[in-house]
Amino acid sequence: MNSLLKKIFILVTILVIALVAGCVSTSQDTGNNSANNDDAAAKEDSVVMLATTTSTYDTGLLDVLESGFEENTGYDLQILSKGTGASLKLGQNGDVDVLLVHAKDRELQMVEEGYFVNRHDVMYNDFVILGPENDPAGIKGMKDAAGAFKKIADARSEFASRGDNSGTNMKELSIWEKASVEPEGDWYLSLGQGMGDTLRVANEKAAYTMSDRGTFLSMKDKIELVVLVEGDPIQFNQYGVMSVNPDKHESVNYEGAEAFNDYMINADTQEAIGQFKKYGKQLFVPNAD
Repeated sequence: MNSLLKKIFILVTILVIALVAGCVSTSQDTGNNSANNDDAAAKEDSVVMLATTTSTYDTGLLDVLESGFEENTGYDLQILSKGTGASLKLGQNGDVDVLLVHAKDRELQMVEEGYFVNRHDVMYNDFVILGPENDPAGIKGMKDAAGAFKKIADARSEFASRGDNSGTNMKELSIWEKASVEPEGDWYLSLGQGMGDTLRVANEKAAYTMSDRGTFLSMKDKIELVVLVEGDPIQFNQYGVMSVNPDKHESVNYEGAEAFNDYMINADTQEAIGQFKKYGKQLFVPNAD
C-alpha cells in the first residue's frame, strides 16, 4: 500500500510540474507574440505608401524628395509610380496613403466626393507638343495647341499617345476635344505606356507626341524630338498632393500621409523643388498655396 501511494504521489508531482511548465511556456509565447505584433504594427506605421505620376519619377525629382522626407521624419516612403488615373484609383480603394498627381479638376472632384482630404497645390510646369525636326504637319511656332492637333490629324501624321488615363493623357484628350477631332486610325498610336516609354516610341517613329516639359528635359539627350508648340494656357500643368480620407479607409496611415503632405508644402522642400534642374533647366516651379 505504501508503495502504491508513493507511485501515485510521484505521478501527481510529474503532472503538476508539466502543467506549470506549460503555463510558463504559454505565457512566454503569448508575451513573445504580443511583442512581435507590436513590432509589426510599429513597422507598418512607419511606412507611408505614395502613389505618384511617372513624370515625377522619370525626372528624378522623387529621388530627392524621398531622401529628404525620410531624413526629416523617420518614415519609410514606399513609391508606386503610375499614371494619375491609376494613382487616383489606388487612393480611392485605400491601397495607398497619399498621392502626388497632376489632374487638378479630377482631384478636386474626388476631394468633393470624400475620397481625399487636405489637397494642396505643390508645383507646376507645362505640356509641350513635340515632333521631328522636319515637322511634316507644319505646326512649329503655333500658340494654339488645339489648332496644332487639328493639323496633325488632317495630315494623318503619326501621333504617339500615352493612352493610359494619366494626367498627361487626360490633358491630351481634352485638347483633341477642343479641336473637335476624334483621334483614331492607324496614324494615332495609343500605347498604354508611361511618359518615358512614349517619348522613346515617338522618337523611334519620328512621330508627334505631347509631354510634360520636365520629363522631356530629363530625356533630352536621348531623343531627337524638338519642342514645336508651347505657351497655350491649356498646356499649363499643375501638380497637387493630398491624403487618402481615413473616414473612408481606417487602415491608411493618415499621420504618415499628413507628414508627407506637410513636407511637400514646407518652405525648404519648395526651395529644393525650385532648384531641381536637368541640363541647366528648371523642371518644376514650386507654388504651394
